Parts: sequence; C-alpha cells; structure tokens
Amino acid sequence: MSKKKRLLGESGKFAVVGIVATGVSVLTFNLLVHGYWFIDQAILRNHAITAYVIASAAGMVVSYRGSRSWAFSDREPTHPDGGRTAFLVINVVTMLLPVGCLWFTRNVLGLDDPLSDNISANVVGLFLGFVARFFLFRRFVFRDRQPDDVPEFYQRAGQLVDGYLHAGVNARTTAEPDPAAPRRTRSE
Repeated sequence: MSKKKRLLGESGKFAVVGIVATGVSVLTFNLLVHGYWFIDQAILRNHAITAYVIASAAGMVVSYRGSRSWAFSDREPTHPDGGRTAFLVINVVTMLLPVGCLWFTRNVLGLDDPLSDNISANVVGLFLGFVARFFLFRRFVFRDRQPDDVPEFYQRAGQLVDGYLHAGVNARTTAEPDPAAPRRTRSE
C-alpha cells in the first residue's frame, strides 16, 4: 500500500474516532456548563474551563480506545505501556489550544453564551487540536516500527527474552523423564 493511501486511510479513521470522541466531549461540556433543556442550573456554569477539562478527559478515553483498536490498529505502540503515557501527554498539551480559545472568548471578548463557547472551544480549538494530535500520535504514539527504529537496548532485551523462551521450550521438549519419579495413571 502506498504511503499516500495509508495516510488517507489513517486520517479518515482518525477523523471518525475524533468525531465520536468530540461528540462525547461536546455533550458533556454543554451539560456541565449550559445544562440543556432539562437542567435549570448547570453544575459548572461559572467554571467553563474546568467543565471543558472534565469533558475532554471523557473524550480522551473514547479517543484512545478508537485510535488504538481501529485508526492505528496496524501500528505498534512505541512505548511499553501501549502508548498511554505519550497519548495522555499529547492530549493534555494539545488541550491547551481549545482551552486557550475558550479563555479568550470568555475573558477577552466577554462572550459566555452557548454559541460562543462552542465555536471557540469545540470548533476552532478542537480543529487546531485535532490536526496537532493526528501528526503527534503518528510520530510518538503509534509509529511504524522498523527494526532500525527500535533503540538498541530494546533490541538486545528482545533478543535475550526470545533466547530464554526458546531455550526453555527446547529444554522441556527434549528432557528425558526421570526414571525415579512415580508414574501417573490416567485416573489421577
């Protein structure tokens, strides 16, 4: 498969995962800040940035699962923890983009209505964060693993583990039974 075709496929899948995660974030954010039609007083009405961080955390869980199991399923994580730490760090850093947009709209422009909040944080800010996360995830979380791409320490550790496992299998399959050991019958 060509690199261009693969990039288009991954970006399309990443966009779908992003849309679902964004839906979770947007619904949670609006529930916490604006309350919808069934809540008279929103829980975090005067704390939009706190609500945004909470909503983004919920979206991050959806995003990681979708990215790991679908969007980048043919790529190996580059870290022993499955890329979770790098994923979290990248999400927290790129969350500053929509949070900055939301802060600017509320504190500089003085706009705190649902339309202004959603355009600043959930349209402009999320778009900027989406683009940054796509390239950062491909580079630092779910990278193509080539043999030369793996640090020498990990290559050597992998060789030692493979050798140990291989030796253990050979030792068990070629060992002669101990004649002094009691024989087991089928009924035992």
